[in-house]
Amino acid sequence: MAMDTTSQSFNGAGRTDPRPSVTTAAPESLDELLALDASALEELYRGATVPALTALAGDLRGRMLAWPGAPAPLAGVLRALARSERFPWRGKSFAAHGERAGEGVNRVFTDRLKLFRFATAVGPSRAGGFDAVQIDYDRPGNPFFIRAIKDEIRELRPGLYLGQGWLELRGRPPRLLLYFGLQAS
Repeated sequence: MAMDTTSQSFNGAGRTDPRPSVTTAAPESLDELLALDASALEELYRGATVPALTALAGDLRGRMLAWPGAPAPLAGVLRALARSERFPWRGKSFAAHGERAGEGVNRVFTDRLKLFRFATAVGPSRAGGFDAVQIDYDRPGNPFFIRAIKDEIRELRPGLYLGQGWLELRGRPPRLLLYFGLQAS
């Protein structure tokens, strides 16, 4: 199935998203996303939609996909590790508190070890003039280096989500660190 990215889409906040004039096959799984480079992931992210917070409820399987700012040798090692079952991050668990806010936690090493709680809400994306589900780790109990991370996600298709991980340090512009994927079971 191909996703026509030549049109404009409603982003949930009354703004439209201009999309690149390219037709890209819509991925159907985390494995298909893992095969893409950072520029293809960026194109997909811009063409995706904002999921309802209630659609994210439950445990989503996760996979790290790409590290755009990392030197090529390091990015290759990280990508190979992300493909293996030994990669420590298992995914995210979400709970919606209505349509406007929610919370969640990361699952690490096993699905039972839950670390790094976060709050969720829909808001402006750091990647452009559209909205995304914002994931904010600035929560009591999280270490200072985790609190500086701001993730955001958009929906590629029902049950398949593409995310960006950003680093926000005081007095500096946000920096895109990585792409990750989430998929409902």
